[in-house]
Amino acid sequence: MSFILPLVLGFCIAFLAVILPGLINMTAAKISLQEGKNEAISFAVGASVVVFVQTFIAVLFARFISQHQEIVATLQEIGIFIFTGLSIYFFWIAKKPKKIKPEAKIKGKSNRFFFGMLLSMLNLLPIPFYVFASMGLAASGYFSFDKIPVSTFVSGVVLGSFSVFYLYIVAFKKIEKKTEFLMQNINIVIGSVTTFMAIVTLIKLLYD
Repeated sequence: MSFILPLVLGFCIAFLAVILPGLINMTAAKISLQEGKNEAISFAVGASVVVFVQTFIAVLFARFISQHQEIVATLQEIGIFIFTGLSIYFFWIAKKPKKIKPEAKIKGKSNRFFFGMLLSMLNLLPIPFYVFASMGLAASGYFSFDKIPVSTFVSGVVLGSFSVFYLYIVAFKKIEKKTEFLMQNINIVIGSVTTFMAIVTLIKLLYD
């Protein structure tokens, strides 16, 4: 059980965080349409490798922070503002969905694995996101920074991210037609999750 819960949590958090149409998702779909499924999967695997590294760094950094109690409270306070800001952001976006236009041209046919890695490395947001996410889960008692929970949580994040990439690759046409519905409902879910994490962190601070 010590590895199942972190795995599920990592998968769900990553799936919800990546499901919205973004650069990597739409590029994977575009490659699939232009060059075939195998090239797109290669791209998604490359992106997932970087997600693994970024998440592992984030969790290790969160563990280091958790071992220095003098800065935990300050960072938890920062986390409250971040999660609250994210909640407001996602709820606001949910009311005004934007149509995604996957018209970006993909030049050349170099190794898509390395292209996926490059594009994923340009996105640094997962590192601070998973730092605060793992700290929030640890504060609420659903996660610990032991080796097994860390390994399974990171694995869950990678699996969740790759699942979304694969979903865009194989079902882009259906996703494209339902983008507005997807934006509305998924943003509400993500906003609810970040609100929950902000509340849990606040309660933790008040009762410590």
